[in-house]
Amino acid sequence: MTADLESRIAALPCWRGEVKLEPLAGGLSNAAFIVADGAERYVARCGDDIPVHHVFRDRERAASVAAHAAGLSPEVVHCEPGVMVIRYIDGRTLAEADLRSNIGRIATLLGACHRDLARHLEGPANTFWVFHVIRDYARMLQAASGGNDRDLSRYVRLADALEAGQIPLPIVFGHHDLLPGNLLDDGRRLWLIDWEYGGFGTAMFDLANLAANGGFSPADDLELLEAYFRATGARGAPALVRRDESGERVARGDLGHGLRDSPCGTGRRLSSARRGLPRAHRRSAGALRREAWQSRRRGLTITAL
Repeated sequence: MTADLESRIAALPCWRGEVKLEPLAGGLSNAAFIVADGAERYVARCGDDIPVHHVFRDRERAASVAAHAAGLSPEVVHCEPGVMVIRYIDGRTLAEADLRSNIGRIATLLGACHRDLARHLEGPANTFWVFHVIRDYARMLQAASGGNDRDLSRYVRLADALEAGQIPLPIVFGHHDLLPGNLLDDGRRLWLIDWEYGGFGTAMFDLANLAANGGFSPADDLELLEAYFRATGARGAPALVRRDESGERVARGDLGHGLRDSPCGTGRRLSSARRGLPRAHRRSAGALRREAWQSRRRGLTITAL
């Protein structure tokens, strides 16, 4: 399979010379290669739709193209079913600690995403609503377990209650997968990559996702909110900030609080669920299990704000 995929990549019409491929580790839902054609370097991302994870490559491609036009991501130079080629960024991926030490830079990048990307988007677009995602995962797991998983039912009730507590918020185009590895620093600026979950939603999921994945403290939360609202020129910050007993200004609710206990953390039971899935989806179910352990704090208690 890998040899066939490498042969397919080598035969793409976008190259200007003989190509050399180097596997790029770290992808959970796609295979990726660094490709050198004698003139430049590129990244070839290869993967099919994964409906069980709400991943559709045509939507990812549209978001990636719009993200480049908005100045957020490297250029997409070639697309065909199952393969997308983007220009290589010579930089390093961030680590968890880097999220905390680059709050202002990331907030500016995120603000540009929410403010500008949608104006460059063409064609159908995703909607990302974490409560729907949770319910859909729960249905899959319930079907695999025969519908007798009480924990899943409890998680769904919790998701429903949190959804009901949402306040009206502006709709923006968000990234929705702010793992440290999806941010690159080339020494001059930050880049935001991997738009599989890009879609319309509210800004609060991205903010909570970033805070959770970075292990932010309450002070970090406040810094993020203030930097984000400065970047976007929004006027909602006071509603998300309160004073504690000592009079210090803090974020209203922990942006990442409780996410580690959210329904997204049920991925550990996907080993058994995989038996109930079509063969084509078994690999993606395993990817969800790994993702759930890595980023299981991924966005439920944003409603605490």
